[in-house]
Amino acid sequence: MKLSVAILLALLVGYMGSVQAGDQQTTDQVYDQDADGEQRAKTAGESLIGQPGPELSVTTLDGDIIDLSTLYGVKPVYIKFWATWCVPCRQQMPGFQAFQEAHGDDIQVIAVNTGYADTEASAREYREEMGLTMPITIDDGTLAEALNLRVTPQHVLIDRSGHITHIGHRDDKVLEEALQALLEPTDPSSATTEGVAVGDIDTSALTVGDTVTNLNITTRDGDTIDLSQATSDKPLGVVFFATWCESYLAESQPDTATACQRVRETVNQLSEDDNVQWVGIISGLWTKESDVESYLESTETAIPVLLDADGEIHRSFGIQQIPTVVLIDADGKIAEKLGPQDTALAEAVERVSQ
Repeated sequence: MKLSVAILLALLVGYMGSVQAGDQQTTDQVYDQDADGEQRAKTAGESLIGQPGPELSVTTLDGDIIDLSTLYGVKPVYIKFWATWCVPCRQQMPGFQAFQEAHGDDIQVIAVNTGYADTEASAREYREEMGLTMPITIDDGTLAEALNLRVTPQHVLIDRSGHITHIGHRDDKVLEEALQALLEPTDPSSATTEGVAVGDIDTSALTVGDTVTNLNITTRDGDTIDLSQATSDKPLGVVFFATWCESYLAESQPDTATACQRVRETVNQLSEDDNVQWVGIISGLWTKESDVESYLESTETAIPVLLDADGEIHRSFGIQQIPTVVLIDADGKIAEKLGPQDTALAEAVERVSQ
């Protein structure tokens, strides 16, 4: 599946930060996705540089378990976050495979599919298409949380002592030098096996039938919404989506893009009825506040929204596919959870409203 770089980059202009509010840009200025991605990755990873790597295990597509904590003090780790719909990921993947072939015995290379707007089947198909030999895992949000994932691709380098040394987006000279530094011999006395413990989010993610407790959110307008519905007497519809879903995925995942548009239009219409309260939760992947502003203006979204910058709300509800709508009844219990292919949103809202 080949993606049109020119088309997707053009689409990114509208929905991924090409025009910042208040910026005085001239027509001859071109949006530089590569530079923007690098800046987002650097900003997100700044606080992690020098810190211990996460102490957790991942399971590959082949069922193998990689325990990162057992690698610290033994060999470096190169984690690359990616997605099948991501144009720069595809551009960088041949070089990533070449590195695996050259240095896979010396550095633990792990390709981490974000699992967001992606599937295991797509990852397997892409592995076959590209002839990838490095371990591939599908993230459930745990690694993304631990390593402040904000863009794709996002590189995370952990040295032999178990400390994070580099986080970035570009495959450039800086990355090459950082990788070379990992390959250099180090003083064994500096090694450590103490990583940062990370909890398993799957066991705590809210699902249908669960009651929401102690979970408040604040919209961009400054309004606080209690998701437990303790202060409300009507159901709540929570819409999880991304500002780039309808545009960036239009060619690579047209069904998902169509679903995002369908849900947006349906929710806008349903929000005219005062029987249900609505709120939109926007993914922080490839998105900052200025991107949200552009999206709201171009789509005339009618419901209040907030940017889930660190993904905490997505993880609380176990959201990996978009669009997803979670319907919470007036008692704070999750009544229904509708995914991208569920087309009966209006009927579900009617049921929860009765």
